[in-house]
Amino acid sequence: MAQNEKTLSQQVADTILAMITVDGVLHPGDKLPNENEFSASLHVSRATLREAVRILVSHNVLEIRRGRGTFVVERNLHEHPISEDELSGMRMNLRDLFEFRLMFEPRVAFLAAKRGTDREIRKILECGEKEEALIAAGEDRTEAEQAFHRSVAVAAHNEFTGRLIPIIYKAIHQGVRLSENNEKVVQETLADHRMLMDFIAQRNPVGAETAMRLHIVHAMASFGVEIEE
Repeated sequence: MAQNEKTLSQQVADTILAMITVDGVLHPGDKLPNENEFSASLHVSRATLREAVRILVSHNVLEIRRGRGTFVVERNLHEHPISEDELSGMRMNLRDLFEFRLMFEPRVAFLAAKRGTDREIRKILECGEKEEALIAAGEDRTEAEQAFHRSVAVAAHNEFTGRLIPIIYKAIHQGVRLSENNEKVVQETLADHRMLMDFIAQRNPVGAETAMRLHIVHAMASFGVEIEE
């Protein structure tokens, strides 16, 4: 089924999954919020929320514990091969990191433009516009830039993408900080993100993939990381 033909309950299930795998709002073992409050926060009816929960239960993402509520399923250790604590202790190699991003993120952008729901596309644009406003105001854009890339990952509708993005963007947090005072890098980021937003809004997968690749190449150049031919 095409992503734009998904039922509302399926879209809500995707949103809840993203809250677990991408945004970190919900964690393994957490209990879901009260049904009335949760459905209100998602702007859907309780019936739609119940159906979304049923979908996630069938995929072993959530579990219903009789008399206790609905919980995020505990994951096995092998499903999270690199923890944030392990990552913070690693000596990051910028070349390897950017090389991985170059292999990984352009395809994520391609899938986001192709698979993203209308709501997810709007979220990407909202995050991008927020980042633009922060840059124009001379304010810290770190969280906004990470949110922008996370929203692209969500729209790609791939569970492994959701698991990898938080690790990648925790690792490059310092890189964003280092580039804040470099006006050339900031302006390139603005232009690259706007190009990516436009292609995604047009649902042009090839254009989105090209824009993301250009964005990463610009970032590599700013850090003096060579691209192997």
